[in-house]
Amino acid sequence: MPLLAPHLHAVEAPPAAPRGRVVRQSWARNALTFLMVFGPGLIVMEADNDAGAVSTYVQAGALYGTRLLWLLLLLLPITYFIQEMVVRLGIATGQGHAAMIYRRFGKAWGLFSLVDLQLVNFLTLVTEFAAISLALQHLGVAPAVGVPVAAVALVGLVLTGSYRRWERIVVFLCLIDIAWFVLAFKTHPLWSTVARDTFVPAAPLGGLTTGLVFLMIGIVGTTIAPWQLFFQQSCVADKRLRFSDLKWARLDTLIGAVFTVLVAGCMMLAGNAALARGLSFTDPARMAADLGHALGPFFKNALLLLMINAAVLGTTAISLSSAWAYGEVRGWSHSLQKSVREAPGFYGVYALCVAAAAGLVLIPRAPLQLIIVGVQVLAGIMLPSAVVFLQLLLNDRELLGERFVNKPWNNAVNWSIIAVLFLLSLVLAAQVLFSK
Repeated sequence: MPLLAPHLHAVEAPPAAPRGRVVRQSWARNALTFLMVFGPGLIVMEADNDAGAVSTYVQAGALYGTRLLWLLLLLLPITYFIQEMVVRLGIATGQGHAAMIYRRFGKAWGLFSLVDLQLVNFLTLVTEFAAISLALQHLGVAPAVGVPVAAVALVGLVLTGSYRRWERIVVFLCLIDIAWFVLAFKTHPLWSTVARDTFVPAAPLGGLTTGLVFLMIGIVGTTIAPWQLFFQQSCVADKRLRFSDLKWARLDTLIGAVFTVLVAGCMMLAGNAALARGLSFTDPARMAADLGHALGPFFKNALLLLMINAAVLGTTAISLSSAWAYGEVRGWSHSLQKSVREAPGFYGVYALCVAAAAGLVLIPRAPLQLIIVGVQVLAGIMLPSAVVFLQLLLNDRELLGERFVNKPWNNAVNWSIIAVLFLLSLVLAAQVLFSK
């Protein structure tokens, strides 16, 4: 199959826009263009503040207070640089990440990346429904009722036949996370300590332990997850963004990265409130119930509802990344612009992922909190290989052309990120091995 030229897309041309009023002011044109492009960057970032992220960040705050806030600041540029590469690749090729790995590296490596993605994605979906189950219990709703209802609603969310409609709904869900800032201020932390621990890296009291390293890799795994690479590239291709949209897509991604890291910090502050009050941590839903006695029912209910919102965001994005990737590899029609009749396989994979994960969570006495944190660690371990594929693709001049290929400084930053991720994975393996 011939390679795509950097300026061509393997998608049908969008229909001609209807005639409308001409916008003459440059600032108005820029604002309207940005609003048209806006969405994938915010969604891919904030959807990664999913149920597993809530549990991991809150647990970090409940165990170590604000002492790991510096790690979030360190991850901010890393998350942006990785997803910016995804944006460039998606615009240049008009195809999803899975399709490009198959084309450029062959069937064996393509299958390896696809199996990795589907495994981590499915286990992550289990954590989303695990969080929904935990939150519903503390809201007085039986999980046997609430979890299936949530699964049906999540399937219905994508069965609109309109990418724009789905995007508007999910952006609204992302903006609901502004409520995390309200909760963080209600905990009344010592802001001078928060500032110090954000900008001055330091290990918590007790130094490096197996538990601390495990949690730190979990934070890395939940802040930068493999599914994000596949999701945003497919999202960009489905939205049919062009080279002229690149600067706005970059801004969208930067806004998403900053917003997501700030929300993650607020989650840590919620956990810090439990530590400050001497509450033991088992899971964020139980912590919300305990903090409700000290901070009032608003805090409890808001935290539980935000957990559910995070799980909904994560589920729809992760399931779509699986469906997009599988559809690309199989050559199926795979677009939210298509109806169920036009893309039955694509929507079928999405629905199957949601239903299977929801059913697994309803198994009695499943260790939900252990599953939630363990999956984030697994994502952190598998992330380096996914980033290596991305890095190699972004150095392919035949694919991207001189304008959009990685610059030397891009490569220096990205290979440094990959080296750090591999080092963290090796440290975790050594800690687990020698702690037995």
